[in-house]
Amino acid sequence: MLNRIRFYVDKVLEWLLVVIMGVMVINVLWQVFTRFVIRDPSTYTEELARFLLIWVALFGASYAVSKRLHLAIDYFTLKFTGKTKLFSRLFIDLCVFMFALFAMVVGGVRLVTLTFTLEQVSAALQVKLGYVYLVLPLSGFLIMFYAGIQMSEHIRQLRGKGAGPGEEAKIAEALD
Repeated sequence: MLNRIRFYVDKVLEWLLVVIMGVMVINVLWQVFTRFVIRDPSTYTEELARFLLIWVALFGASYAVSKRLHLAIDYFTLKFTGKTKLFSRLFIDLCVFMFALFAMVVGGVRLVTLTFTLEQVSAALQVKLGYVYLVLPLSGFLIMFYAGIQMSEHIRQLRGKGAGPGEEAKIAEALD
C-alpha cells in the first residue's frame, strides 16, 4: 500500500518538475528574445526564473531522496556489509528525516508565516514571497515521507521480514 502511494507521489512530482522546467526554459528564452532581439528587456522574467529555480531545486531534492540519488558521502557505508550496512543506512535516513523536519518543515513554516505576516512581495512580479517560500515545507514533507519509507524498509529487513514481493532486488541494488 505504501509503495503504491509512493509510486503516485513520484509520478506527480516527476510531472511537476517537468512542468516547472518547461516554464523556466520558455521564460528564459523569452528573456533572451526580449533583451537581444526586441532590445526591450522583459521586467519580470529574471525574477520568475529565480523563483522557478528555487522550486525546481527543492522539489528535485525531494525526488532525489525518493530515488536514493541525493548527495551522500558513502565512503564508510560502502565498506559495510549485512546488518551493519542496514544500520548505517537507517541512521543516514534518520538524519535526513530529522533535517527535513526541523530545518525544512519547522523552519520553512516559520519563514512562510513571517513573510505572510510582514506582507512581503517581490519587486517585479508583486507576488507574496510566502508563496515562493512555501516550497520549503512542502519539499520537507516529501523528504520526510520518502525517508520514512526507506527507514521502514531497513527496519523490515533488520527484523528479517524482508521486503514485499519483487522489492528485494530493488532494495539490494539501492544498498550497493
